[in-house]
Amino acid sequence: MSTLPKEMLAQAATIARGLALDAVHASQSGHLGLPLGCAEIGAVLYGHALRHCPEHPEWLDRDRFVLSAGHGSMFLYAWLHLAGYGDLGLDEIKRFRQLGSKTPGHPEITHSPSGVETTTGPLGQGVGNAVGMAVSEKMAAARFNTREHTIFDHKVICLAGDGCMQEGVAMEALSFAGHQQLDNFILVYDANAVTLDAMAKETQSEDTAQRLTAMGFDVQTVDGNELDTFASALARARQAGSGKAQAIIAKTLIGKGIPEVAGTQKAHGEGGAKFTAAARKGLGLPEQPYYVAPEVRSFFEQRSRELSGQYQEWCKTFEAWKQANPALAQELAVSRAHAHTLPRDTQQKTAERAQLLAAVPPFPADTKIATRKAGQDVLQPLAKVTPLLVGGSADLYGSTLNYIGDLKTGDDDFNPARRTGRNIRFGIREHGMCAILNGIAADGIFRPSGATFLVFADYCRASIRLAALGHLPVIYVFTHDSVGVGEDGPTHQPVETIPGLRVIPNLDVIRPADPEETAGAFVAALERTDGPTLLALTRQAVPLLSDIPLAARREGVLQGGYIALKESAALELILLSAGSELQLALEAAKRLGPGTRVVSMPCFARFERQPQSYREQVLPGSCRRRVSIEATVSTTWAPYVGLDGISLGIDRFGLSAPGATVLKELGMTADAVVKAAEKLRAR
Repeated sequence: MSTLPKEMLAQAATIARGLALDAVHASQSGHLGLPLGCAEIGAVLYGHALRHCPEHPEWLDRDRFVLSAGHGSMFLYAWLHLAGYGDLGLDEIKRFRQLGSKTPGHPEITHSPSGVETTTGPLGQGVGNAVGMAVSEKMAAARFNTREHTIFDHKVICLAGDGCMQEGVAMEALSFAGHQQLDNFILVYDANAVTLDAMAKETQSEDTAQRLTAMGFDVQTVDGNELDTFASALARARQAGSGKAQAIIAKTLIGKGIPEVAGTQKAHGEGGAKFTAAARKGLGLPEQPYYVAPEVRSFFEQRSRELSGQYQEWCKTFEAWKQANPALAQELAVSRAHAHTLPRDTQQKTAERAQLLAAVPPFPADTKIATRKAGQDVLQPLAKVTPLLVGGSADLYGSTLNYIGDLKTGDDDFNPARRTGRNIRFGIREHGMCAILNGIAADGIFRPSGATFLVFADYCRASIRLAALGHLPVIYVFTHDSVGVGEDGPTHQPVETIPGLRVIPNLDVIRPADPEETAGAFVAALERTDGPTLLALTRQAVPLLSDIPLAARREGVLQGGYIALKESAALELILLSAGSELQLALEAAKRLGPGTRVVSMPCFARFERQPQSYREQVLPGSCRRRVSIEATVSTTWAPYVGLDGISLGIDRFGLSAPGATVLKELGMTADAVVKAAEKLRAR
């Protein structure tokens, strides 16, 4: 590595501090502590050590930098601006936290390469995302590198603060990283001894270095405000060769540059902004706001040219690799990272819906299995036609049945000895798993999926929400979806969970009714590239609903809702359901007469995306007599049954008893549907 340009980096650190001061002062909101305290870390990263290319931010083999402490967003924006990223000109810095700016309060992934690798803000999430990116790099290197050509060989560097390190999701992810020996992952812990409310000593007393060492990390503790010291530590971490994940505990002075608040919790937010004028003077900055010294601008322009040269050299290797490995090149070409944007370019490179549906053979007519078991059967052929699909489970493969390949042998695990493995054993780390999946998805090469019991979606909710916010195409295979779980009792019967997930914007929640709807659900999840999809699958066996044509079931799921049974007389009643209770609606319809229609609604969100004409065709407004039945809280169906309809649901916690007994006890029966329908007719 070249000699450290210490004098220029020190000046750049001062300029970055000035940009942060001006932006936070102008918006009267934001967090100054980290941008000021970590300026030297930013100078070393963007002015010396980071392997990236502002002119080509889509570079597949760039180093990934993740700011987990996303409240310090002006740190990232200032350095991306200085480094020369076109999306972050000075006008965007001046619009910090303003409507429509590219500098929102917390960093947000935009899917047009901009140097912002992932959406961060909720503390600890970025740590999990960065670990996911490190997993992705290991998988990519093992799958695509050859003896002659290395096209993946980068590092993932994550800057986290005390708040991140206190969050359980970060600890789950770090424990996983240590165990998996992710030596391409470098954690930089900004140990400034401050949290928002108080000095950190009021809430933490563990020895973080020993904790990380016990997790399997190489750990260095250094002065993060000393350019030489931090640069040397980063170089050692990059070149360690120990086969271990790396951690640098960087002791910094929060709010450095504002003497009135530096080193205290008052520096965390915008409390120091009122001292901006004095701080700028103390830093030796001119009165002109948003000042960037010409020599600093020139330095980064030269740095950008050098990095562009590195990128061009990699491109030569990449082109030679493509010529020598056309099959691998075609496989990589379908990845989202290779497409660079989302969703349209990727959709053009995703397997056609018809191809995916054709890959799954029909289920035998006498099939009666749980939809989780159907999911296992559906997954295997789909995985063959989508080779970049990878999966994981939070210690539940034997129950969630989402192992790609032979679950009994378990011979395709991702681990230090087999980086090509398509199955990731996350351990009992549901939240960490979902944050890591987000990182894999944001990296854009592999299509990640992960599994646990549906009731534990509450452990994952923050990560699921960020996947939806970031338009990340993660697939969740969540099983044991309601009171049919039975004997495990109410702690494991998520009656309220499905409605709670359905209200998350941009999340598709699909609850299939039988094995063929399950096939449609997996295809729907795979073909969607602009957001996450959650599949809610049963533990209990359900019958094959052969009265509904096979194509109608599979393709109906793709529409979100469809007519499962059409009336044979004038329409007078509509029964609606989703999941395992659809069989009850079909049974009731046989007793309610020829004017009864049954509508399957496996995915509300997909249904709402259909044209109004289709929705009216399925649920004509002229028919107001409607009854829904689903083993969830009843209010979730209000938009579809209307004020005149009746929703049959479970508005209490469940019971510990055999699943069929619980369903009957809680009113999930065809008799209940018939009774409700007759009540409507009597009005």
